[in-house]
Amino acid sequence: MRIEKDRVIIRHAYVERRVTPLDLYLRQATAKEAANVVVDFGHAIKDLAYSNVFPGDLLLKNFGVTRHGRVVFYDYDEIVPLTDCTFRKVPPPRNHMQEMAAEPWYYVAENDVFPEEHARFLGLPPELKNLFMQHHQDLFHPDFWQQVQADIRAGNIKHIRPYAQTYQLQPD
Repeated sequence: MRIEKDRVIIRHAYVERRVTPLDLYLRQATAKEAANVVVDFGHAIKDLAYSNVFPGDLLLKNFGVTRHGRVVFYDYDEIVPLTDCTFRKVPPPRNHMQEMAAEPWYYVAENDVFPEEHARFLGLPPELKNLFMQHHQDLFHPDFWQQVQADIRAGNIKHIRPYAQTYQLQPD
């Protein structure tokens, strides 16, 4: 930190929040609260992507809800730069044996990601899963992720504001 004239310049800061794990929050939330955080869950995933972060697992337990009702990611053990991932569609099976196989019948490299498979592991009850899909269907297609990668590589970085406008400091 340093002071320059009438400004305080913070070079590096860690912010820690107390959160309720998203899976636990949804068990006790009202229908309206649950709907709000499920939509924000998708925005949190997109904000990570725009920041060049892929969380690895999109499991509810890896995200938490702040006291202001915002969804944040807090499980950093499997993150990788988004630009290091290869987003692909699952190739169609060539026969019934491949379709019924317990293991993938196609090659999967270390950072290969198949977005369409995330829908199966969301862990949301049907009505909330449908709501999530209405707002964030693009998360389940490689095109979304590949476009974000292209934007990042082109230097088009989106600025993510962590707080709603009402909580942001306003200049005099």
